[in-house]
Amino acid sequence: MFNIVLHEPRIPGNVGTIGRLAFALNCKLHLIKPYGFGEINEKQVRRAGLDYWYDLEVFEYENIEEFWEKYPMSDRHFFATTKTKQVYFEQKFKEGDFFYFGREDAGLPESFLTKNEQGCITIPMTNNARSLNIANSVSIVAYEALRQNFANFK
Repeated sequence: MFNIVLHEPRIPGNVGTIGRLAFALNCKLHLIKPYGFGEINEKQVRRAGLDYWYDLEVFEYENIEEFWEKYPMSDRHFFATTKTKQVYFEQKFKEGDFFYFGREDAGLPESFLTKNEQGCITIPMTNNARSLNIANSVSIVAYEALRQNFANFK
């Protein structure tokens, strides 16, 4: 369906939760190292991902360059950030799109955002919060993409 890309995730429980969501939506999960924890098979990741983790299409990459070598940059790559005014629900998502989410403590690197400013998306907040939990953010964007393409998946 879609591709969820986590760049240098820091919290194993978030990775597990996002993995569970990816399984539920038939999305591929791409994990870009280095992680802020040990190996991906840590108990905390498996606990949040439950028994779904073993059926999930999950791929690991040593760095973003290795990922982009396999999936070159295009207009189908979307970068979640608080540094844009382009709201996610105004984009037209298609099957196979890539949704990037950055580190819980720092977001995505500025260099990613400048590579594809048209693909930067934000989730609006009506209060002065810095950001949302990454698992919540992935859910919001992924379910909007599903909503837009639901007829294709019935």
